Amino acid sequence: MLNFVGRGTAHTCDGTTRRDFLQVGSLGVAGLSLAGYIEAKEQGQVASGHDERSCIMIFNLGAPSQLDTFDMKPDAPSEVRGPFKPISTSCGAYQLSEILPKIASISEHLALVRSCHHGGAAVHDAGWQIMQTGRQFSGGVLSPHAGSVVSYLKGRRTDLPPFVLLPEPMGRGGGNLPNGQAGGFLGKAHDPFALMADPSKPDFKVPDLLPPESLGVVRMERRRRLRDLVDNTVKDFESTENAVMMGRNFEAAYRLMTSPQARDAFDLSKEPQSVRERYGMHRFGQCCLLARRLVEAGVRFVTVNTFLTVFDEITWDIHGSKPFTSIEGMKDIVAPLYDQGYSALIEDLHQRGLLPNTMVCNVAEFGRTPKVNPAGGRDHWPQCFTVGFAGGGVKGGQVVGASDPIGGVPADRPVQPGDVLATVFHSLGLKLDSHLPGPAGRPFPLVDFGYREIHELF
Repeated sequence: MLNFVGRGTAHTCDGTTRRDFLQVGSLGVAGLSLAGYIEAKEQGQVASGHDERSCIMIFNLGAPSQLDTFDMKPDAPSEVRGPFKPISTSCGAYQLSEILPKIASISEHLALVRSCHHGGAAVHDAGWQIMQTGRQFSGGVLSPHAGSVVSYLKGRRTDLPPFVLLPEPMGRGGGNLPNGQAGGFLGKAHDPFALMADPSKPDFKVPDLLPPESLGVVRMERRRRLRDLVDNTVKDFESTENAVMMGRNFEAAYRLMTSPQARDAFDLSKEPQSVRERYGMHRFGQCCLLARRLVEAGVRFVTVNTFLTVFDEITWDIHGSKPFTSIEGMKDIVAPLYDQGYSALIEDLHQRGLLPNTMVCNVAEFGRTPKVNPAGGRDHWPQCFTVGFAGGGVKGGQVVGASDPIGGVPADRPVQPGDVLATVFHSLGLKLDSHLPGPAGRPFPLVDFGYREIHELF
């Protein structure tokens, strides 16, 4: 995350600390985009076409119950099927839970994969890491988030970063593991730009987007001229790899800070109130609206966290006993905001003609146990869950794969996290047999052997 103002001890003549100056140049929020993209193209890692596509990944932190949302089992025993009834959808190809009526109305755009599973530990942060990187954390190797991979291989299109995280990174998950929302071995240059603010608040501002009033654009321009003077004077330093990286990162940060396009993209006041209300005047809804504005402005990858932690707020983590909620509580608290925000996003993208070039991927860390527990909830279950795709070349209104009669394990077309991310990369035009620069300079496969896109979706 960018940090334009910090504490320092050595001050320049305009009152700005030396550390302030270096922080702007040393944090690569937008990555080394052009050079990385050109190199990837030359090496054949980026396919021709699809360069206009973006991805919005909605991460349903806490893990929705497949049996109470997207993969209902109305004929199963009551302790399996739960309290909700299935309803018809606009596409007619499948049914959804009655707690998701707005999503049911846009189902012609939504394809469901009901046979996802993974072999990771049944703890939240293990699932977060696996589903967003395609790999389990092992041997101290931090694999990059899918958005970081896109940042590295395709770079940015505009003054905006290629990868944005809304509203902020996930908090604690209980397993003391990496959450998978960083650049990993690709480096901090490909970390996401994290909003670190709630866009539903009346006083919403992006803390790290624009220069603070105490610094100002005029001083930033003066600082830029000073940096150019130093570079031109000390030629030996200018030619070093560190200097080149520092210069590129400074330019990326400077362009972001002073860009009218960036200001406009993050300015929700430009949206009609009726549009904002359609998304919902809550954090998730406004993050979905902001995600639409960002891809419309040229951001390649946006991740939206529905929630931030499973400990301090009610989420999809429906264990039943306090401080968690029950299955019934999900109907009253969690499902309405998700139903509103997600359906508005798909509907809005479609109406604006953006959906064909925007893949919206719904994922979670795992599913929930087939049997309702004594507290009236469901517990962690990596053995089977549902993921969803819309846009980006996906044929909506279909189901791929199936679970068994109690939603416990895949019964047809098993899918793993590596297949999910391969599907995203395929939509964005990345060559699945390409490689990344891994730890110690070793080539690292973009997608592990055996994983491919879910071809039935396209």
